[in-house]
This record gives sequence, C-alpha cells and structure tokens, in this order.
Amino acid sequence: MNIIEMIQSGVAKAVKSLYDADVTADSVTISPTRKEFEGDYTVVVFPYTKMARKKPEQIGAELGQYLKEQVAHIADFNVIKGFLNLEVSDSFWSAFLEDIYANGDFGRQPANGQKVMVEFSSPNTNKPLHLGHIRNILLGWSTSQILDAAGYEVVKVQVVNDRGIAICKSMLAWQRFGEGATPASTAQKSDHFVGHYYVKFEQAFKEEYKAWQAGLEGQQAFAEWKADEKAVKKAEKALQEKIRKASAKAEREGSDFDPAGYTLEKYFFGTVYKNTYFNQHSPLGTAAKEMLLKWEAGDEEVLALWKKMNGWVYQGFEETYDRLGVEFDKLYYESDTYLLGKDTIQQGLKKEVFYEKEDGSVWIDLTSAKLDHKLVLRSDGTSVYITQDIGTAQERHKDFGVDKMVYVVADEQDYHFQVLFETLKRLGEPYADGLHHLSYGMVDLPSGKMKSREGTVVDADDLMAEVIAEARQNTEDRDTLNDLDQAGRETIIRQIGLAALKFFIIKVQPQKRMVFDPKESVDMQGQTGPYVQNAYVRIQSVLRKGGDQDLKASAGYTTLEGIEKAIANQLYAFPSVIQEAAEQYDPSGVANFCYDLAKQYHRFYHDFSILNAESDAAKAFRLKLSQAVAHTLKTGMALLGIEMPERM
Repeated sequence: MNIIEMIQSGVAKAVKSLYDADVTADSVTISPTRKEFEGDYTVVVFPYTKMARKKPEQIGAELGQYLKEQVAHIADFNVIKGFLNLEVSDSFWSAFLEDIYANGDFGRQPANGQKVMVEFSSPNTNKPLHLGHIRNILLGWSTSQILDAAGYEVVKVQVVNDRGIAICKSMLAWQRFGEGATPASTAQKSDHFVGHYYVKFEQAFKEEYKAWQAGLEGQQAFAEWKADEKAVKKAEKALQEKIRKASAKAEREGSDFDPAGYTLEKYFFGTVYKNTYFNQHSPLGTAAKEMLLKWEAGDEEVLALWKKMNGWVYQGFEETYDRLGVEFDKLYYESDTYLLGKDTIQQGLKKEVFYEKEDGSVWIDLTSAKLDHKLVLRSDGTSVYITQDIGTAQERHKDFGVDKMVYVVADEQDYHFQVLFETLKRLGEPYADGLHHLSYGMVDLPSGKMKSREGTVVDADDLMAEVIAEARQNTEDRDTLNDLDQAGRETIIRQIGLAALKFFIIKVQPQKRMVFDPKESVDMQGQTGPYVQNAYVRIQSVLRKGGDQDLKASAGYTTLEGIEKAIANQLYAFPSVIQEAAEQYDPSGVANFCYDLAKQYHRFYHDFSILNAESDAAKAFRLKLSQAVAHTLKTGMALLGIEMPERM
C-alpha cells in the first residue's frame, strides 16, 4: 500500500472511529499540498461536515490528530479552513529513495493482461513526411511507450495510404516530366524525389487551370455561376469573412492589407469550381483518373510504375523513422484494405444496423447518438472511407486480439471517428468500448502555415536538420565538447537536437494547436528538452567527481531539507504520472513532469553542496537523491523517445 492509499484508508477508519460513519477509502479526496502551504498531501474534509455535525476546521484537527497517532509516517499536520495538510516523515522519504536506488524498473507497472494497438503516422506515398507527421509520430510513439510502461502489451501499427488519385498525380508527373530520372541519378532522398513530382503535377495543373480560366469556357462558367443570386450571395458572405480574418491577421502582424485581391472571380475559380474543373475539364485530371482506373483494373505497366515509385517512398520513410528512433510492429497498406468492410455492411443490413435507400446506397442512422445519417456504401457498390475503417478494425482484431485501439489522427477527423466508433459499437464489435481517437491540433511555424501542394511544406528531414544545426551552433558557442572526436561530438549534438524537437512538441497537450520554433526549442534555459538533458548531465558530472562512494552512510541523515523532501515527493509521483498519461493518452504530462523535476534539481544543485556537504551522511543522501533523479529523468525522457547524453 502506498502512502496515498495509507492516508485514504486512515481517513476512512478515522471517520468511522470519530463519527461512527462509513466512507470508502477511495472516496477520500487527496492531492499534493499547494506550494504556499506546509505539508505533503492535503485531504478535503468538507464531505464529512454533515456526518460529524461540526465545523470543517474542527473536523480537520480531529482527523489530523487521529492520523498522526494511528498512521505510520504521518509526522504532523495543519488545517487551513476545510483542508487538512499532512506532513510525511523524513524516514519515509529516505526509505523510498532506497527503494528507487535498488529498483531499476522504478515507474513501470507490472503487466495488466491487456493488449492495446496504437495506429500512428499513416502517411500518403506521394510525398515525404512533414512537420504535421512529426507531431503525429511523436504522439503515437510516446503514447505507445507510456502504455507499455503502464503494463499494457502494445502493438504499434500504421496504415500506409498507398493508392488513390494523389498517388497517381506523382506517377503521371514522373511519366511526363521525369525523363527517366531516379533518386540515385539526382542524388536526392527517395521520398523527396517522389514528392517533387507531386508538386510538379500541381504546378502544371495550376498553369493549365489558369489558362482555362482566361479562355471562353472558363469565363462562360463564371458568367453562368454569377447568374445564380443565391450562390453569389453565399460567396459574398464567405468573402467578407475571409477579408475580416485576413485584415485582423495583418493588423496583429503589423503588415499591410489590400482587400482588392478578394474578388468574386478569384473566389469562384479558387474555391467553387476548382474540383469541378479537375473532374470535368482538365486534361491532366483526366489522365490521372485514367491511371487510377488502370491501377484498379490491374494494368501491368501502371502497377509496375506504382510499385517502383512507392518503393522509393518506403525507403525514404524508413530513413526518417530511423532518425526519429521509431519502428512499427505491422504495416497495413490501403491497397490491401480498401475493399474490406463490404461484407460487414451486408451483414449489418440483415441485422438492421444499416438501411438501404432507393438508389441502392447504404446508410446508418446515428441521430440518436447526436450524429447524423452516414453513407457507408455507395449506390454503385464502392466503399467510402468509413467502410474501409470498419473492415480494417475487424482485421486488426483478428490479427492481434487487442482490447483497445488508439488512432492518432489530426482533429479535422474528429467527426469521422465519432461515427466509426458508434458504428462499431452498434455492430457489436468486442473491442468497441476500447476505441480512442487521440486527436491533435495542427503545427505551425513562426512563418505561418504549410501547403504541400505549393511545395512550401516543411519536410520532416529538413526540420530535423535545422534543429540539429541549431544545437550544433549552441554547442560550438559553449565550447564544451572540443575534447571529443568528431563522431562523439556529432552523436551528442544529434541527441540534443532531437530532444529539442521531440520535447517541444510533446510538452503541448495534443488537442492544442501549436507553433514550433526551432531556435526556441534548443534554449538551455527554457522549458525544453536540452534543459532537462542538462540536469541529467549535471548529475552525471557530480557522480563522476564523487567516484565510488559508500552510500550506506545516508541512513544517518535523518533531517531532510525542504527541497530534498520536495524532490523525493516529486519522484514518488512518477508512477502515477505514467498511469495518468496512459489513461488520458496524453504524453505531455510526462514531459512536464520531467521539466518540473529537472527545474527542482537545478535549484537544489545551486542552493546546496553535494560533494562538500556538511557531513558524510548528508553527502551520501544527496548522491543517492541525485542518482534517483537521474534515473527517473532518463526513464521519463525515454518514454518520449529522447536519449540522455553523458555530456553536453
């Protein structure tokens, strides 16, 4: 039983003994004491006023005295209104540190017998991984590591979106503009090479569309649309909103704004008609769609090109994953899964989970779940995304028998997953209650949003290189690694750079939109990965200077300083931090715990001598405390995919 459970059990016994009332131990509200008050844990006593028929202050005093006398390790207490602040004995914290010192797996929970699948990354094969993918990958990887530490058996998967019109755009552009070039012949990373042709397609389409707009057909289409008063009125309203937002942004940034560029004609061609042109008039669009039809028909030439270009992309992806320290247990490919789910729809029709319209399309009515009517099969019998996802979920359960499935996907798909989960629940899938959408906000750069079609997207590889370059510059400015050889310096610089990238992104709660600033991420004094690494490196330096020490002398250190107790208290919370992060599917809690612990240790290091402590007992205790902090920081940061260097 841990100290929190001991206090809860003690309060339940105290209420029974003092007031002859029954409360369960788990109903006792307890939390860490706020920093401005004395104590380690605080019990809320307001719930006991009716049964005790006394004022909260008196109840707090009576409960505190009972706990001090009856519960081991409760050394003292104080009462602030309806809050009972309890002080845990120094001997408890000393014994706890001894346990960490002897326990190499501190923080990890035993196996709980449950299996969870985490799906993350799941890129398209028409371009390299970019900044948005990095947030997805880092959230998925750290969540999987945290779930593993919390006792789950974890399976890491991704669905590779390797088919569809976007893939055909890259293929067609390579056929038309590539002139037989390969990644090797251009000395270009292979996924970047393929992404280049996706951008080439969009650039060629843009020029084609621009010429069509100026021609007779384009102007006629615009004139016909302008004759529709209802459509124009709707467009004018949308334009005014765009102007309002753009004007507000310009004002915030102190830049000029010209509303003259927001015309009905530009809105029509840019928003209203672009997809119609691609599908009905564009020669490039027609060619791309024909290529997709040939792929679906099994055309040998198209399939050969598809396999070749996807092979290039996979090679590039693997290099990026390897640099990020990420791996998967199984890859699912959309080209294998896009037909899954159709049989389930037919079975669901018989069970009246779905209904069929007159045109033959199949739908599900989710209005009772405050959703909508959702199409699950088109009238021509072809699948929609929800159909594939139903079939893929069933396939995964068949493959691995998981109890839970976590989907790491951006928040723009929130509604899709609400529909998917409710549909799987109505189908009676055995894992339906264990489904979770780890929804996350977009990532911007200080310069603004990214647009992959225009080629202005920030590639994951380029971003990693930029952050590592920032780390290299900082390291050279500090001049602390010059005694190492080139390979040794580069290893540490890479560890610092990737820590900066990973920590800066993971520390933000997933649901929040964020701005990633490479320069800020490597700041040694900020809430950053390098700051946490520096605490670990500082401890390693202390331990090296201390040499081999007999830490048994720490038993003679019986009166702890306030900050020493505070650090021990922080360490004690680590297992519960992991457990909460696993339950919430939110790794930011672990990141912020590591930062707070590092910050507390930096303060301790500054205020108290370790190697020149006032006694051998104090020295041994502080070395043991330092070792415990280092171990916990290394474990916590490893859950985020971050390595800890021995030097910086």
